[in-house]
Amino acid sequence: MKVTLYAWLLLLVCISACNNAPRPVSRYASVTGLRPEKMEEYKRLHAAVWPDVLKMIRKCHISNYSIYLKNIEDHWYLFSYFEYTGSDFNADMQQMKNDSTTQRWWKVTAPCQLPLPDAAAKGETWSGMEEVFHAQ
Repeated sequence: MKVTLYAWLLLLVCISACNNAPRPVSRYASVTGLRPEKMEEYKRLHAAVWPDVLKMIRKCHISNYSIYLKNIEDHWYLFSYFEYTGSDFNADMQQMKNDSTTQRWWKVTAPCQLPLPDAAAKGETWSGMEEVFHAQ
């Protein structure tokens, strides 16, 4: 009886540890242009992102999401970075794309952005970037 109880406790501890194990992290970065006349609006929108948009970001296993602004030769660019911990990136991105609140958010932010040619050719806003270095 003692062995069985001990075995069950050990099994529960193992299951709990497995459920709390960190998921592998994938990092994503992308870039898009920003219309200079829309810069203040874009900053204002992102200073108060809609709560349901943030909720969907978390629901789709995205964390450490940041957007940076940079002027290069009189052109403004937005650089985005996030970490993904889910198991099906395409499905999670489709879920986000189908979310009505996220769609409304994108309709508000899209006029501020100026997609680069590769993204515009695909009807997208952000151009994906290749990771060439990462240090922990």
